[in-house]
Amino acid sequence: MSGELFILILVVVTAVGFDFTNGFHDTGNAMATSIATGALRPKVAVALSAILNLVGAFLSVEVAVTVTTSVLKIQQKSGGLISGLDQEKAIFIIFAGLVGGILWNLVTWLFGLPSSSSHALFGGLLGAGLAALGTGGINWNGLISKVILPALMSPFIAGAIAALGTYLIYAMTRNVRQSKRSGGFRWGQVATASLVSLAHGTGDAQKTMGVIALALIAHGSLSDKEIEANGLPVWIILVCAGAIALGTYLGGWRVIRTLGKGLVEIEAPQGMAAEAASAVIILTSSNLGMALSTTHVATGSIMGSGVGKPGAQVRWSVAGRMAVGWILTLPAAAVVGAVTYFIGHAVGGVAGALLIFAILIGLSAFIYLRAQKQKIDAANVNAEWDDATGSIVPASEQTPTNANA
Repeated sequence: MSGELFILILVVVTAVGFDFTNGFHDTGNAMATSIATGALRPKVAVALSAILNLVGAFLSVEVAVTVTTSVLKIQQKSGGLISGLDQEKAIFIIFAGLVGGILWNLVTWLFGLPSSSSHALFGGLLGAGLAALGTGGINWNGLISKVILPALMSPFIAGAIAALGTYLIYAMTRNVRQSKRSGGFRWGQVATASLVSLAHGTGDAQKTMGVIALALIAHGSLSDKEIEANGLPVWIILVCAGAIALGTYLGGWRVIRTLGKGLVEIEAPQGMAAEAASAVIILTSSNLGMALSTTHVATGSIMGSGVGKPGAQVRWSVAGRMAVGWILTLPAAAVVGAVTYFIGHAVGGVAGALLIFAILIGLSAFIYLRAQKQKIDAANVNAEWDDATGSIVPASEQTPTNANA
């Protein structure tokens, strides 16, 4: 086995790992409100979401094509790598980008911040690409039109749609008994949450498919012309669909808790309006090939549902922390991607790839073990939110030494 092929295998394994973190990090986008209102039991919700993420991954590859062409410039029109870029260097760029995406996903998961897995990935690739190729290695037009502009606009569009939908729902049902209204809308939540999960599969699983395809292009095993002519290899779709479904099933309870309990005390009509708005926007963007952040859409929708309900209280301090996380995602993941590339490239070859992989495993294990000290799971995900500390950890489980974690 050649050194390039071994590094390629490590990159594919790491990409599948990113897809897994994407699944458990983003479960809350679809199911947080259904869990918070009691429309679905926590474990039933994540199981349903996992199945629908799996199905959704097979419905479209438009976003995957966007990832292979709209972030990095590594391939010439003739199919070969650009001048000054060899196989090893190109694969290290993608490897380092994935490390940046995974570590930012894990850090934000630890603190219960629903940041964008998509932007973590793009940030990592951006940083590694800049470190290796300079500004000329980035497809700035594609990055701005397909990633950055949708990221800026989508939370506001989703919030406006959800706010209007919530207002209309409460206006039309104000004379309906609350218990009857809540029961009916909980069934509506199940349907709309399922649609968001399906939409999430069509969008986010494809991003990892695109990264694996990009690695194969860098290795010379695939070209963008082959993708456009024949689509992605079936094995890439199968592996990515399975990884995101498994991650979804395990449940990102820390992020689910923030979205379901931290932003606003949500009722079933609000949940249905938020999920319906999210599903429409995510499905539309997937068909247009826009690598939209489902986290931005879902969060905007949930906040909009709070604005649209008369008398509802939105916790703007929590929203502010989330906004800071969103702003930091691209640059923070880019810094990690750049540093990782410099380390791997400096050592070089298989040794450099193994060093990068070892660093990733070590830091991931540290973050996971840290999270277990203040565990959030299906049993306490719906505990009352502690406004005094704003912590994702339920007040009953906090101690003086960890209350602010």
